[in-house]
Amino acid sequence: MASGDGRPKGFSSPPCFAHEFELSDDGYSIDYSQNAGATEGLRSSVKSGQTMTNIWLRRAYDEPGKTDGQRILVDRLWPRGVAKKDLQLDGWLKEIAPSDELRQWFDHDVERWDEFRKRYGQELDANAEVVNKLLEQVEKGRVTLIYAAKDKEHNNAVVLQEYLLARL
Repeated sequence: MASGDGRPKGFSSPPCFAHEFELSDDGYSIDYSQNAGATEGLRSSVKSGQTMTNIWLRRAYDEPGKTDGQRILVDRLWPRGVAKKDLQLDGWLKEIAPSDELRQWFDHDVERWDEFRKRYGQELDANAEVVNKLLEQVEKGRVTLIYAAKDKEHNNAVVLQEYLLARL
């Protein structure tokens, strides 16, 4: 059960990662199956009235995690210098990645981030078939979106994660 300030009862600090907890009728319960090393670069969301919905993010250059679930590469280009066997992918959805034109325009320029998010969202709107295919995977269980960008906060996987969570 959660205390009045959102902390699980018996804990002195708030949770560090949303995926460490599951929302229940009486508060939060801890998911001890998480291991600290597997949480870097991952995100998840708790939706009201249901157990945790997991859409995680992980760089292609990071070690696969034991709790990643379905690992889907969401870049149009294969990550440089990474062997296929090392990624341990369950799928590669090139079609869901930003168009070459948008990717080249953005060029990981943080000043273009807001416009990139808007334009990529429009591309995803126009690509409903592939988006629905990925949403079906998410509804079955944990999905980790794999991406190659160095910037963990400003990349297509972050936008895709937000887009998918808004549709669950």
